Amino acid sequence: MCDAENNSNDQAHRDLVDMLRLCLIPGVGPRIRQELLTRFGSPRAVFDAGRSDLREVKGVGSKLIEKITAAEETIDAEAEIALCRQHGIEILIHPDDEEAESDYPRMLREIHDPPGVLFMRGNLKTDDRLAIGIVGTRHATQYGRRQAERLAASLARAGYTIISGLARGIDGAAQRGALEAGGRTIGVLASGVLNVYPPEHEKLAEAVIAKGALLSESPPRAEPLAGAFPQRNRLISGMSLGVLVVEAPERSGALITARHAMEQGREVFAVPGQVDCRAARGCHRLIRDGAKLVESADDVLEELGPLVEPAPREDGQTVHHPAELKLNDLEQKVLAEIGTEATSIDEIIGKTELPVQRVLSTISVLEMRHLVRRLSGTTVARK
Repeated sequence: MCDAENNSNDQAHRDLVDMLRLCLIPGVGPRIRQELLTRFGSPRAVFDAGRSDLREVKGVGSKLIEKITAAEETIDAEAEIALCRQHGIEILIHPDDEEAESDYPRMLREIHDPPGVLFMRGNLKTDDRLAIGIVGTRHATQYGRRQAERLAASLARAGYTIISGLARGIDGAAQRGALEAGGRTIGVLASGVLNVYPPEHEKLAEAVIAKGALLSESPPRAEPLAGAFPQRNRLISGMSLGVLVVEAPERSGALITARHAMEQGREVFAVPGQVDCRAARGCHRLIRDGAKLVESADDVLEELGPLVEPAPREDGQTVHHPAELKLNDLEQKVLAEIGTEATSIDEIIGKTELPVQRVLSTISVLEMRHLVRRLSGTTVARK
C-alpha cells in the first residue's frame, strides 16, 4: 500500500474516532451535535475550539463545555471501535454529504434529529427502505399479540421489512411474525447491541440479526436507560413509510412513536380493540384523530398504494412494490410542486410554506415510493 493510501486510511480513522467521541459525550444529542458541526465544521475543530467559542453555540452551557474539553481524556473512542471490530459490529456515521454513498439509512438522514452514529449487528439492504414500523404495549393481551404476528407476517410476505423495538409484548410478537413468514425485520434498541433488552429476547435478537439487523445509537454495552426509549422511537418511525400501532394505553411509548411518525410525515395506522380494554384506548384515540383503521394488511397496503408490477428483490425472490400510490394531503401538496424537470427544494419549501424538515422527509417518502428522483442534493424531479 502506498504512502498516500496509508495517510488516507489514517485520516479516515482519526475522523471516525473524533466523530464517535463527539457523539458519545453525555449531553451532546443530535441537535447540539449539528449546532457544533455547523459552527466549527468538523469534530476535530470542536475539540480544538476554545471555551469562549464553545459558549457561543446554542444549547452549550458551562457543564457541557467541561465535558467537551475533557472528552479526549474521558471517552475512549478507540476502545469502542476495537470492541465493535471484535464483535462484528458496523459503525454507521451520519454522512456530511447527503449524496454520499453510505450504509447509513437514507430515511434517517432527513429527519430533523438524525443520530450522528449508529451501531449495527447484521446488515441493511436496499429493500429495507420499504418498511413498516409495528409497535405497541409491553403488556399486550393475547388478542394484541395475535394481531401483531398476523399483520407482520402478511406485510412481510408482501415484501415489507418490519421495524420494531424488540420489546416485550407487541414489538416481539411483530418481529416473530415477520421471521416466521420468512421476511426481514430490524430491531431498534434503547440499549447497546451487545446488551439486548429485555434479556429474554436474546434468541429473538440473534434471529433478527440473521434476517435483518439490530441497530442502536448507544454504545454496544450501554444499559437501557429510561430516557433512551423515547429517543429510539423516533428511529423506528424515521426508518418506516408508516407506523402501525397494535395495542397502546393512553400513556404509551407507542403513542410517542406515532407522534414522531406524524412529525416526520409518515403514515399512522392503528388496530382497534375491545371498547372496555385499557390497552386499546390509545389506538382508539389515534383512530379518532385520523389514523387509518387497520383490520388486515390490505388496509395498510391500500393506503401506501396498490400492489402492481412484480419486482425482483436482492435475494432473487419476487415481491410487489408500490407504484401509483394513494398519497396523504401532505404528500400530495409536496408532489404537486415537483415538475418533470429539475425542481429546487428551496422552491418547494417556498410554495408549500411547510417547514424545511417536513418537506425533506416527505420528499424522501416520495422517493422511496418511486414517484420522484433526486438529481442533486438540492433538486428533485418527478419520475
